[in-house]
Amino acid sequence: MAEVLDGRALAARIRQAVREEVAAFTERHGLAPCLAAILVGDDPASSLYVQNKAKAAAQVGIRSETFHLPAGTPQEEVLRLVEELNRREDVHGILPQMPLPEPLDPEVVFERLDPRKDVDGLSPDNAGRLALGRPRLVPCTPLGILALLQQTGRSLAGTHAVVVGRSNLVGKPTAHLLLAEHATVTLCHSRTRDLARHTRDADVLVAAVGRPHLVTADMVKPGAVVVDVGITRDGGRVVGDVDFDAVRDVAGWITPVPGGVGPMTVAMLLRNTLRAARIQLEGEDR
Repeated sequence: MAEVLDGRALAARIRQAVREEVAAFTERHGLAPCLAAILVGDDPASSLYVQNKAKAAAQVGIRSETFHLPAGTPQEEVLRLVEELNRREDVHGILPQMPLPEPLDPEVVFERLDPRKDVDGLSPDNAGRLALGRPRLVPCTPLGILALLQQTGRSLAGTHAVVVGRSNLVGKPTAHLLLAEHATVTLCHSRTRDLARHTRDADVLVAAVGRPHLVTADMVKPGAVVVDVGITRDGGRVVGDVDFDAVRDVAGWITPVPGGVGPMTVAMLLRNTLRAARIQLEGEDR
């Protein structure tokens, strides 16, 4: 039976480390790192996510501000807010809460965002730097995935990693991080033929498509590390992309849903906010 990779426990250790580093940063500069969230519309899930992120920030000493704009806000008004936050020296991280409601174009919003404040790592500058192997701010969920993989104690060098899902937020940046660890990476998606043929060859399998129980036991290599990024509400409960109970009998390590990648995403957002503040005030940049 697979060992469960506990995202909650690891995230708690990361938050403690960030809390200590934030205290030292605040003492050095006389101000705390600040995260500004932009919430457009009244989607209940998005509102809850923003509240939880603000609460987590406060617990580690990061100041947060939330800018709640009504649904139907014109894109130019959203961009004006982004540019105002870009100019504010007391704001170090900017987080446009995704998904932005239509007809807002998230690509345009992230293009306008100061890449040094882009704590979601989605601006063209940060995405390009990651692809070139010169990361600055990296999307939070892929950072959390990598940290969980490191908990196995196994080197990723030389392994075959299969990522199912090619989103700019998770799939693509996860593939780049795995390549940087010298894994051989296969990136699968909705048009991949015979998905199971690829997943059965994976030493590391990352499922990030949002389709409940897409990955079944017969699709997993015995002893593989399986990371489930999917979150879908099904009859009042949250389920992932992996059939956890069945796959646990085959895999070597597996992440649960909930309690796996989710807590790590928030922990890495806090770490990214601190890193963004260091970039701006201490020149910590590559």
